[in-house]
Formats: sequence, C-alpha cells, structure tokens
Amino acid sequence: MMVPTLLIPGLNCSAVLFRDQIPLLWRFGPVMVCDHRQPNSIAGMAERILAEAPPRFALAGLSMGGFISFEIMRRAPERVTHLALISTSARPEVTGGEGDRIRAERIQMARDGRFKELPPLHYARNVHPSRQTDDVLRATHRGMTEEVGPQGYINQQEANRGRADSRPTLATIKCPTLVLVGDSDFLAPKEHAEEMAAGIAGSTLVVIANCGHLSTLEQPEAVNKALEAWRGG
Repeated sequence: MMVPTLLIPGLNCSAVLFRDQIPLLWRFGPVMVCDHRQPNSIAGMAERILAEAPPRFALAGLSMGGFISFEIMRRAPERVTHLALISTSARPEVTGGEGDRIRAERIQMARDGRFKELPPLHYARNVHPSRQTDDVLRATHRGMTEEVGPQGYINQQEANRGRADSRPTLATIKCPTLVLVGDSDFLAPKEHAEEMAAGIAGSTLVVIANCGHLSTLEQPEAVNKALEAWRGG
C-alpha cells in the first residue's frame, strides 16, 4: 500500500526546499509539503499539521521541520510509518545564549520593516563554504524567504526559541528512521546528528560530503539516494 509523505521545511524555507525530492517520494505515494508559517509555537504547528494530515504517513523534516517532527512523534507516534530527520537537532534553544540573542535581534529586524536585510544573514551560515558565491542558490534562498513573509518568519523564530528538548524522547521512536547531515553543517553539526542516531534504536545515519545546512538543495542527488533507501526499506 502506498503511504503519503509529509515534508516540513526549515526556518524561512518554502516548498522549494524539497523541489528535487518530491518527484522521488511521489513514487511511494502522495506528497504534502506542510505550511509551518503559523501559529508561533512548535506545539501549535504540530497540532495544525496533524489536523490536516492523513491517518498514516511518512514524515521528513529539515532543521526547524525536524523540531516539529519531534513534537508530532510525541503526540501521534502511531500515525508515523517512517521518520527522516534532516539537518536538524534534538537539542533545545539555550535561553540567553548566542542563538537566542540572534533570534531576538532578527525578530526585531522583521518587525521594524527590515525583512529584506535578513536573507544574507542566514545564507552565510546555511550553505557549504564552496556555495557562498553561488548566485543561483542564493536567489533560491531569498525567494523562499520572501514566500514565508515577515509574519511567517516572526512566527517561526518565536516557535524555535521555545522548542522543547527532544533528547529525552529519542528512545521512544520505533519507526524506521533516517538521520541525515551535511559534513559542513554549521547550524546542526554532525555531532548533533550522531547524538540523535545513537538515541534512536535501529536508525540510519548518513553524512553528506561537501554539504552545509540546506542539504536538499546543495546535494540533492545524495539526499535522494538516502531517502530512496529510507522509504524503500
């Protein structure tokens, strides 16, 4: 029986993030890219997605999409047949830490009408060093940010600041799980992926070479190879 796949993008990313994965995953059943622009909490986003989702589905989340995926697994694990955690982490935001400070500054920039200044600030740490001058990828990233929009961006940043620590519940995940990370991911580094893989029994860890945080766009062929094995297994 064909099982639908739900895809959850990352912060200030749209359905374009999965443009190269959708045709592959469609072979296994319908594909739905979830709208995570509202409300302004991970719990609220997970609840909204579950209300619109089919009864059973495979679930893949990148970065922030992984945070939401963990919340879905806590709420409705029986509905998820397969789980893919891409370029993400099970760790919470450190209140008062550097990441929290940066989020607060960028939320304020969006509120102050400086939304167009934000994409370059994100792009610099989102991609592999070799892609810093990739104008096509940079334009794709900016286009996704514009699709999310200022209020969607603010909601997402506020949600990320309040995300839960998912490490204590890793052992409760029982479905076939893929943990995928780029070898040069500055935002969700390899050690975070190794931590998740170690905590989820039977999971598969895949490290993509020459890849930063936006793995599905940076190295689509390598990511698709891992996803095909994940869904076909």
